[in-house]
Amino acid sequence: MAGIAKERRLPPALPLATLIGRELRAGGSERPSLRYGHAGFAKRGEDYFLVKPDCLRVPGDTSTAFSVFAVFDGHNGVSAAVYSKEHLLEHVMSALPPDIGRDDWLQALPRALVAGFVKADIDFQRKGEVSGTTATLVVVDGFTVTVASVGDSRCILDTQGGEVQLLTVDHRLEENAEERERVTASGGEVGRLNLFGGQEVGPLRCWPGGLCLSRSIGDMDVGEFIVPIPHVKQVKLSNIGGRLIIASDGIWDALPSEAAAKACRGLPAELAAKLVVKQALKKSGLKDDTTCVVVDIIPSDYRLTSPQLSPKRNQSKFKSLLFGRRSHSSIGKLGGKSASFGSVEELFEEGSAMLEERLGRNLSLKATLAPLRCAICQVDQEPFESMMTEKGGSYCSSPCAPWGGPYLCLECRKKKDAMEGKRSSHSTACR
Repeated sequence: MAGIAKERRLPPALPLATLIGRELRAGGSERPSLRYGHAGFAKRGEDYFLVKPDCLRVPGDTSTAFSVFAVFDGHNGVSAAVYSKEHLLEHVMSALPPDIGRDDWLQALPRALVAGFVKADIDFQRKGEVSGTTATLVVVDGFTVTVASVGDSRCILDTQGGEVQLLTVDHRLEENAEERERVTASGGEVGRLNLFGGQEVGPLRCWPGGLCLSRSIGDMDVGEFIVPIPHVKQVKLSNIGGRLIIASDGIWDALPSEAAAKACRGLPAELAAKLVVKQALKKSGLKDDTTCVVVDIIPSDYRLTSPQLSPKRNQSKFKSLLFGRRSHSSIGKLGGKSASFGSVEELFEEGSAMLEERLGRNLSLKATLAPLRCAICQVDQEPFESMMTEKGGSYCSSPCAPWGGPYLCLECRKKKDAMEGKRSSHSTACR
């Protein structure tokens, strides 16, 4: 993969509020429907997935609905993958300010995803288990898709025009030069496995630990330079929708992104997921756990039960929507309204592993949490207690690690400095 993507934003002329307002004025306020399916085969039984289509930002208010889909590829046991499946979303939601509207919620989501991933890593490592996991978490709110990922479980977007867009970055040391530089700068070593006689074999790994990935949740037996800070990308689909394919590396090691998307075009989500897994197994055999989740974001104008279409014509139009060959009559039209086929608005992208860049930038007043609430673990601390901890406690925060970001509690400050190579998270004194 290419290096970590740096911050990329739309020009100021097209903020999120403008895009949502434009959608409302165009009559596209009705939310799309989602169709989803999953499939997989187990070799070691360390892959897990999450499907939560009926989440609510405000309990009891269906207008605040959103959906979550995720894939977790565990290693060295299943504990980290199971924990992430059960608690990662909870940690993300706890980092979002309450009582905010959809626009502010979507703008705060990338920052909350970073906080939630780091919180999940800290909490899991408290258990003392050495398991680790990749995590690719996808949040779908209307036509806005936000993806956060660590590791190499990939998410791709296939649009009506046949364009395949990668929404994640693979954190493999073999393929990611910027991550190799970050790991070595933080005190880790990158190299291949040495056999007797000095022969080097296999992919590049991080030492100590021998992990091939540079980012994950868990993995407390490797250095702190293996970080849980996710790459986050947020896009807004046009009102024609699109298809998401989220899968573990058992799929992507066998199939390129374009091949996986092309293989299942024209099929409903459940069959599409099964076919992607089948194609991967046909290509490479069952060398690893293979898990695939397919999510179709379908405009409300397209209904399988539409009375205007005969069953045969309806089925044909539905298959066309799922990225088969487009009929001439569908081009540029959506229920009598103009549509931009295949276009995707890029709202946000950031891949930095520095918490100050991820937690301390571009915060609106509405999205700013209480002054002395930790931005990661959401623990409140009294001002006097905070001053005593930093000035009179065993951890000298300000002199050794200047911090321009939001407030972090003692434990999260130690974690931040450890990830940046400034100290072990288990140390108790400034160096």
